[in-house]
Amino acid sequence: MDHDILISGGGIAGLTAAAAFGRAGFSVLCVDPAPPVTERDAAGADLRSTAFLQPAQAFLDRAGLWDRFAPHATPLQTMRVVDAGGGDETGVRASKSFDAADISEKPFGWNLPNWLLRRELSAALDEIDGVDFRPGTATTGLLSRTSAARVTLSDGSRPEVALVIAADGRNSPMRRAAGIGVRTTRFGQKALAFAVTHPEPHQNVSTEIHRSGGPFTLVPLPDYEGRPSSAIVWMEDGPEAERLMGLDTGDFEAAMTARSCGLFGPLTLASNRSIWPIVAQEATALTAERLALVAEAAHVMPPIGAQGLNMSLRDLDTLLDLAETHRGALGGRAMLDAYARKRSADIRVRVGGVGLLNRISQSGSPLVQDLRAVGLSALYELPPVRRTLMQLGLGARG
Repeated sequence: MDHDILISGGGIAGLTAAAAFGRAGFSVLCVDPAPPVTERDAAGADLRSTAFLQPAQAFLDRAGLWDRFAPHATPLQTMRVVDAGGGDETGVRASKSFDAADISEKPFGWNLPNWLLRRELSAALDEIDGVDFRPGTATTGLLSRTSAARVTLSDGSRPEVALVIAADGRNSPMRRAAGIGVRTTRFGQKALAFAVTHPEPHQNVSTEIHRSGGPFTLVPLPDYEGRPSSAIVWMEDGPEAERLMGLDTGDFEAAMTARSCGLFGPLTLASNRSIWPIVAQEATALTAERLALVAEAAHVMPPIGAQGLNMSLRDLDTLLDLAETHRGALGGRAMLDAYARKRSADIRVRVGGVGLLNRISQSGSPLVQDLRAVGLSALYELPPVRRTLMQLGLGARG
């Protein structure tokens, strides 16, 4: 056996998996076709941010990563949900703030830019014995047997491993090689991601503004060039997103300030812009012989409620527990069947729930928009329901 585990994919989930399994004493090979972009203004930099919710902190500690992340993390103490109607409306119709102090002494989570996470993860892997990270190397083939799997790589090598972890994205080559299909829901939306500065401090409040087309979300970042800063994900119907992407800087800043309802004052673009399509997707199976799917290879959902990567970390946490329990039979059928049983229901419920929330946010129907505003206020005014919703959002219940 050349390695215990091969991880296909060097994104945030794949690099985190390599750190976690390497720290646990497994021999790990992690490959990705492209090297990680680790500078904010470099071409191809991932300008999105990731909110690690409370339960993720324990797993990141287990992986030896939290101490690296903590100095760069912005606490998310309050989640504010704003309803701004639909169409050309820009006024706030309902605004409710959910404070983490209602359920915990900790913040809801901590936000970090994705490009910075890749930088810190790459540096962490250099310090872990037993982890071989090979950027610039792709997986091109998979041959599995009951005793091991042999993976063909783009450099011509064919390492033999006990377990293959597919963390290689929504178009996962390892998932395709194993013959696993996907169920995909398309929303006709695209999302723009970028960073801004603004005159009003965010006070560690994450703000999600709902109007037709989809949510406009501002997530706190550390100050940038002496001014308060936030990461924004702006979801719109596809043609409108493309139009916004093509605006010059001045017009784009005017549009995003209007879309923010002026809650933070005039917004100033502080990064490049990126755009990507919004889909919900589930793999038809989470495992095949000697193979486990995690993260976007297993599930994709709209960027609402910080569920995406936090679900991915729950995949990894579950898989690592099972790998440690089955060290003598790593990657065997008993281990992989247990992984599928433990993760399938959570994935199905959360992908479906986030997809429904996105439909409600996207809708241009005046009736749906009115129900959205009334429902937000009604749920907020019932403290037990409010606390339960916050706990469900963290993944701490259900």
